[in-house]
Amino acid sequence: MIAATPLALGLAALPAGLGALNLAMLPRAGGPVPAGALVSILVPARDEAANIEACVAAALAQQGVAVEVLVMDDASTDATATLVAALAVREPRLRLLRAPPLPPGWTGKVHACAGLAAAARGSHLLFIDADVRLAPAAAARLVGHAARRRLALVSGVPRQHLGSLGEALAVPAINLPLLGYLPGGGRAGSRWPALAAACGQLLLVEAAAYRAAGGHAALHAVLHDALALARLLRAAGARTEVVAGAGLAECRMYHGLGEAWAGFRKNAREGMATPLGLPVWTLLLAGGHLWPWLLLPSPAAALALLLGFGLRAAISIRAREAWWSVPLHPLTVAVALAIQWHALLARRPAGWKGRAYPSTKAA
Repeated sequence: MIAATPLALGLAALPAGLGALNLAMLPRAGGPVPAGALVSILVPARDEAANIEACVAAALAQQGVAVEVLVMDDASTDATATLVAALAVREPRLRLLRAPPLPPGWTGKVHACAGLAAAARGSHLLFIDADVRLAPAAAARLVGHAARRRLALVSGVPRQHLGSLGEALAVPAINLPLLGYLPGGGRAGSRWPALAAACGQLLLVEAAAYRAAGGHAALHAVLHDALALARLLRAAGARTEVVAGAGLAECRMYHGLGEAWAGFRKNAREGMATPLGLPVWTLLLAGGHLWPWLLLPSPAAALALLLGFGLRAAISIRAREAWWSVPLHPLTVAVALAIQWHALLARRPAGWKGRAYPSTKAA
């Protein structure tokens, strides 16, 4: 017990200190828009009838920079394509594309993104998910930031709307590893690919740098394409950066714990859920955020818990997450670890929207 409490305190203090630094230095996107810039807003869509109209409307409402909007219908079985086609009749800046059959060895979203990029005319490519709603100045701020900082890629985590208890137990885990455990928090100060970060919900890339590095075609078997693309660009010598995303876009990723579990499990093997990495992540996350509960009423354990909740509260304020999800923090950590272990140990491949993907790890 005597040796355990200082260790638990140290495991809590590490992310609290790193998180405080990352939050203080997290950039806010902005800068002058380069003359002649055209942002191609690219939306891969598979069975997104409930989301696509609002997504396209927000994309077309961008201010401060010229945009075109391309939607790739990826073999939807609902009215996604019909809705986009109807909007395109009245809006010349909107184009509907239809994905060809998925080639062997490709994942669906990566294939759709590669097709979107090939058809885009813009100087910059802004990849978003169909459930993302861009703020009116999002594209201009991202392009301006990329130009001002000489970045090939700029990404951010949109504000996450939590519509249920299950979502609150899973979705806030997105920001904790990025801000609490990644040295540099994805900032451009480091060019080391291993310290790159990106969020596929909101990812802007300079078209020339994207194509020079090989784009999504170089990542055809990957599921966590945003992270892999950031690493690919850094390996090619380009600069990438994560910015504060809550003021740029908002999103409701999933509806309920079951959908969130399946969605996070799909990408887990390319993140934490590796045979070597997950035991380390379990020590860091469980040791700093769950273990101190077992060591109460030790003052050191109480301080460890206070640091953990303080970090989560600070992240939630900056990310504009629902305040009521903060007291659930220990459960969120437990659910996140359970998803990762499920992904690592499961014999069945992860699936998403009717497709099954064998477990792979990004290069």
